[in-house]
This record gives sequence, C-alpha cells and structure tokens, in this order.
Amino acid sequence: MINTSLEIFGFRNHEHTVLQWGKNVNVLVGPNGAGKTNILDAIHYLCMSRSFVHPSDLYAIRKGHQGFLIKGHFEGSIRSSFEVGCAYKRGEGKTITVNDSPLDRISDLIGMVPVISLAPDDKKLTAGGPVERRTFVDGMISQLSRSYLKDLVEYRRVIRQRNRVLSEVKDPEMRLMQIDAWDQKLIEVGSGIVKRRAEILSEFSGYLSRAYQKVASIEQQPSFRYQTFIDDPLEYSQEELQNQYRAKLREFEQKEADREQTLVGPHRDEIVFLLDDLEVRKFGSQGQHRMFALALKLAQLSLYAEKLDDLPILLLDDVFGDLDPRKTEIFLDALLSHEAQTFITAANPELILNLIPQQEEHQTVWQVENGAVRSYS
Repeated sequence: MINTSLEIFGFRNHEHTVLQWGKNVNVLVGPNGAGKTNILDAIHYLCMSRSFVHPSDLYAIRKGHQGFLIKGHFEGSIRSSFEVGCAYKRGEGKTITVNDSPLDRISDLIGMVPVISLAPDDKKLTAGGPVERRTFVDGMISQLSRSYLKDLVEYRRVIRQRNRVLSEVKDPEMRLMQIDAWDQKLIEVGSGIVKRRAEILSEFSGYLSRAYQKVASIEQQPSFRYQTFIDDPLEYSQEELQNQYRAKLREFEQKEADREQTLVGPHRDEIVFLLDDLEVRKFGSQGQHRMFALALKLAQLSLYAEKLDDLPILLLDDVFGDLDPRKTEIFLDALLSHEAQTFITAANPELILNLIPQQEEHQTVWQVENGAVRSYS
C-alpha cells in the first residue's frame, strides 16, 4: 500500500500542509517539536481512524480552530486508487470518508490501509500493563481479519451492557436474570476472540524469534505466554472453550456482584513477554526492552508481508534516537528489505540519509520547522 499524497488542515501545529510522497522512503527532518510526528500521526488517522500520539481527538485540533481535516490518496492491489478523509469537529465528532462517501462505521476503515507504527512510546509494550499488550495484539489481528474486529467491537458492547447491569441492578435475582441474558453472547463472542488470539500468537512466535535475532544479534530466545481464563485454548474445541468460559463465569459470580464489573474474559487477558524464560517487564534491561519492542514490530511486518495482498505502510517516529549506529543500520536493513513504503522522522538527518538507499525518484526528504514543510537541501 502506498500513500501518494497528504493534505492537512488545522491539525496540531499544521495550518495547511500538502505533501507528495515517494513510493519507497520518505524522511522528515527537523528539531523536536517542529511537527514531524504530527505528519506521521495524520497518516495514522487515515489508516486506523485514531492517533498513535494521544487517545483524544480534541488534542489534535490546532489552536484557534474548531476541528481538523486530513485527506490522503492511496494506491494498492485490491483498491488501485482511492482517497481517505478524516474530519473532526468539536461537538460533532469524527467522520471517515472513502472517495468522499462517509463510512457507516468508523471501524470499517481498519485493514483498508494496513499500517505499522514505531515510536519511543513503544516501550510501554514491554514495560506497561496488560492493556498495552492486548491493544497491540488486537490491533495486529484486526488489520488481518475483519471478522475478528467485528467480534471485538461486539464483545466490548456486551461488556458495557453487562457491567451496567452489575452496577445498577441491586436485587440479586433480577441481576442474575439480566446477566444470564447477556452471558450467551458474551461467551460466544469472547471464546472466539480467545481462540483467534491463541492461533495468531502461536504463529507469531516464529516471526518474533527470527526478528529478535536480527535486531539484537545475541543468543537469547524471545517468547510469550498467553494468559486467559483457561490454559492453552488451542487444546479445546470451540464448544469446549465456551463450556469452560461459562463455568468460569459461574465461579466468579459473587466476586463480579461485589465489584460490579465483569472479571472473566478476553478483556482481562495478559500476554507475558519472555527472554530465556524471564519476564521482560520485570527483569529486562533498558536495552532488552527496546530490542524486544523493535522485534515485535519487525515480526508484525513479516507476518503482514505473508498474509496481506498489500505491504503495510511503516511509520518510524524518532525510532533511532537511542540506538547506536550499528543497531540503526541493522534495524533499517531489516525493515527496508520488505520494500514497504516507509516514513521516518529524525532530528539527525545525516545518520539516516547515509543508511538508506539513494533512489531519488522513489524517495523524498522534507525539512519541518514550526509546522511548515519544505524540501530538504
């Protein structure tokens, strides 16, 4: 997939920015705070309908504006040429359009333009809480499978309704009756999510192992342990998994009533990252955290390259600032070997420009200063 052009109105520190991209490597250089990350974030909005910088759309509006507009033109194998727009206005919310036609559901955008983003904040993947790792896994699978994303959206809806019953209905018999009405859907959709996560993670382990050996260049074995309401979901049929889920809900019935929230299901899962059987979150050094996060994204790229008709767009935001020149060269070589369209931000342009292949007709280099963009020279 290739983003050929981008236009931004009232987005963060950009008043009006128009850019034409090369199909291979595009580099944005400039000091911190200049607006480089904002351009990558605008592309991410057109791929995933949201920011990778901040969860609230309000923070993306430029000071003095009531909203923002992002438009991008894309080319790919399934859709040869199409335009995606993302508009957000205070009090009215967000609209996603494809070829000027609004999407019925914003989630319909996911997977249309596959994307992988790498940023300094990716350390949360290994050092943060379970939600960071669930978000990574769910985002990865959702771009591969529209049915998985549909189940995820439905599961979250059921959890919200079920939690409302737990918190608002005080009569035990009435609460149990209403909870039972939601449980069949919860079990059906939730067990499917668990099964799909287990399948993808099992396949993903090989990609991760190969990626880590490339970027770390040391003899350590990366792995992960998927923790859900049952040990090794792959050993069970879908029907058996649903029965186990139902039994676990009954076991936690009183605890859920006491805490007024659903305590069993994929929204409580954990993915434990390991290096030589030691948990990275607890025992990993700063360098190991960094290498593991980079390996995860490189493994994701390899997985997408085999599963999708179009290579994903790569967004590399200040990825190389804390890597030594040798690690930077190794990681860039591994990424660029896939030939995906790549966007790189860098405060130090010389390091990056010396390492990427010089193909002037297929790449661009831009200087960004205070939200203004010009050709780099």
